[in-house]
Amino acid sequence: MNHRLREIPYNYTSFSDAEIVHRLLGADAWRLLEDLRDRRVTGRSARMLFEVLGDLWVVQRNPYIQDDLAQNRRRRQALWDALAHRLNDIAGRADGNPLVLRLLDSARAAVSGFTRQFDEDLMLRRKAERRLLRIAAKDNVDFSAYARVSHVTDASDWRVELPFVVLYPVDEQEVQRMVSACRELGLSIIPRGGGTGYTGGAIPLRRHCAVINTEKLEQISAVEKVTPPGLNNAVHSIFAGAGVVTKVVADAADAAGLVFAVDPTSLDASTIGGNIAMNAGGKKAVLWGTALDNLLSWRMVTPDGNWLEVERLNHNLGRIHDQPEVRFRLNRFAADGHTALGEPETLILPGASFRKAGLGKDVTDKFLGGLPGVQKEGCDGIITSGRFLLHRMPAHVRTVCLEFYGSDLDAAVPAIVEVKSYVEGLEHVLLTGLEHLDERYLKAIKYSNKAPRHERPKMLLLADIASDDPGAAGAAAAAV
Repeated sequence: MNHRLREIPYNYTSFSDAEIVHRLLGADAWRLLEDLRDRRVTGRSARMLFEVLGDLWVVQRNPYIQDDLAQNRRRRQALWDALAHRLNDIAGRADGNPLVLRLLDSARAAVSGFTRQFDEDLMLRRKAERRLLRIAAKDNVDFSAYARVSHVTDASDWRVELPFVVLYPVDEQEVQRMVSACRELGLSIIPRGGGTGYTGGAIPLRRHCAVINTEKLEQISAVEKVTPPGLNNAVHSIFAGAGVVTKVVADAADAAGLVFAVDPTSLDASTIGGNIAMNAGGKKAVLWGTALDNLLSWRMVTPDGNWLEVERLNHNLGRIHDQPEVRFRLNRFAADGHTALGEPETLILPGASFRKAGLGKDVTDKFLGGLPGVQKEGCDGIITSGRFLLHRMPAHVRTVCLEFYGSDLDAAVPAIVEVKSYVEGLEHVLLTGLEHLDERYLKAIKYSNKAPRHERPKMLLLADIASDDPGAAGAAAAAV
């Protein structure tokens, strides 16, 4: 039998009939069904079984139907009765066939488990709603189908389970209270910012899961001067809550004549909490590094419902791997955010350990020497805010756009290293941005060629060359 065949009603998902039977009844059930079909034993009974599975599947996958059944006891009972009636009809047609009876037992167990689970989830929802509404406004505790569907995936479009509830804390303290409440209720927690990640970091993997959406943590300071621990001079910085959109911070820095170095492609939609959790970079990373290099401090709620504040000590005001030894101070606080839990801990690591040779960022290294929060995709806790170092951009910037055509890219790839090495060898000139785009990305954004050619480039390299001397910037750009 064709495993991609669709006979189960209401199946508009990417799952085949075989995959649905596996999930609802187990792998043995699909083999039994194929065996019975080969013997031409089933016909109407198989259709009735598929109707039962279709009902189970559509309710599991469609939160709007779940809401309707949850709110209407009579309609819910009518569905449970219809499922039982179909299974009884199958039993009446089984004629004692042991394979049909085994399949029927699996179906009865699935229906029994499904109805019991639905009723248990309904009780848990009522309990969770009572608990959560004691700490948050009604609009910020959302069990609705719309909210759950909106948070089932991120930019990866990977879908596993619908979240049980979506929470929207309005300040950092409410994040802590929500984490504590979810722990009491036995709910897993998924932190979510702008939902722009491609790694599936904001994807719920189990039914009893609360997505804590930090988009309302929009506190942002003015650009201000602070003296980081271990330094003698004040530097420009900005404080931002986890829900502040990256571009908002970049615009605030730009208005003050400064540069916010964290500029991922998603800066119009990504948020500060995600930037820290993912250690976001961008084309400015070539000069000023990623989020980690530019953080002065950050704050997070840990999975046990307590607080952790991390401060960079003796910041070198540049890329972290250029500093021989890097120090971070870890301050732990109780749920109230003020009572210290033990003495501060100092984490001492070699700067070179934060970068893999030849790479701007090693995305495979999630541990980062035990540094909490950064590059962990939300696994260490929920980032609630951060303070970033801001930089001064030289007065004159020239952007060079290099398009590479043809099938042989042997000359194109070394150009990245050559451009970087050339500009870094010049006096009074800085390479403030370097970004490489491959053919698939150029196709996705419908890139418009700068050269008079019909075909799309195989690779694009964008380089920002800056200097306070306009002649030096122009000469360097011309040479590149």
